[in-house]
Amino acid sequence: MSAISRPRDGRMIGGVCAGLARRFGMSAKTMRVIFVVSCLLPGPQFLIYLALWLLLPNEKPAANAAW
Repeated sequence: MSAISRPRDGRMIGGVCAGLARRFGMSAKTMRVIFVVSCLLPGPQFLIYLALWLLLPNEKPAANAAW
């Protein structure tokens, strides 16, 4: 399994759900639905999302990417 990073493509807001989905082999859409449903439960889900947004590094650009 690879390290968690926020991908440059497939982001909606911060890329946290897309990065977590890639890490755990899920679709980003499924991870976003899980996050929204979890926000209906009591707990610090939104604060955890914000912390991950700040702490997770951006995905490194590919070395052979054409500009």
